[in-house]
Amino acid sequence: MQHKRAITQVDIHDLIASRWSPRAFDPDKTVSQEDLTAVLEAARWAPSCFNDQPWRFVVCDKTRDASSWQNALSVIAEKNQLWAKNAPVLVLTVAMENFNHNGKANRWAAYDTGAAALGLCLQANALGLITHQMGGFDADKARQVLNLPDDCTPMAMLALGYQAEADTLAEDFQAGEQAERSRAALEQRFYLGQWGRAYQ
Repeated sequence: MQHKRAITQVDIHDLIASRWSPRAFDPDKTVSQEDLTAVLEAARWAPSCFNDQPWRFVVCDKTRDASSWQNALSVIAEKNQLWAKNAPVLVLTVAMENFNHNGKANRWAAYDTGAAALGLCLQANALGLITHQMGGFDADKARQVLNLPDDCTPMAMLALGYQAEADTLAEDFQAGEQAERSRAALEQRFYLGQWGRAYQ
């Protein structure tokens, strides 16, 4: 299996350093209900503004409900379907647009939902699972086939399962699967005290 640790200036926790987003999923390995519940619990305990918990996750497990899983797969962009079809679990991440306690617009909903999704991904990594989040999906179709309410924003589709070898992917994806991970340098994205003053 391909393992790609983050290259960092100082050591960071292994759970974070070893997390990445493979596309090669093993179609023959299912996710146990206990492990699936564990990753959802990790998402549930994310921080949020006013503890509003604006996230919603539509979980489509192929082994428990093949029809809903097929619906989820159908909203994913065609190119992503080429590899996502092997993931035993597909999860639509959704942000509710208004606060529960007063019905007013919650401008932090997307931020908080992202934090919950990261919790899910890190817990999955701790359990030996892999995740890959996708922006490439049809949000309008997702609303229809997954029966979403009007006052929400579909944020991402997430594939969850076990890693397979890179050579199980279509050739178009193999180079990306095997390439080194990269990020912009710390000083290019992080500022000290004010915008544009590079963190060093």
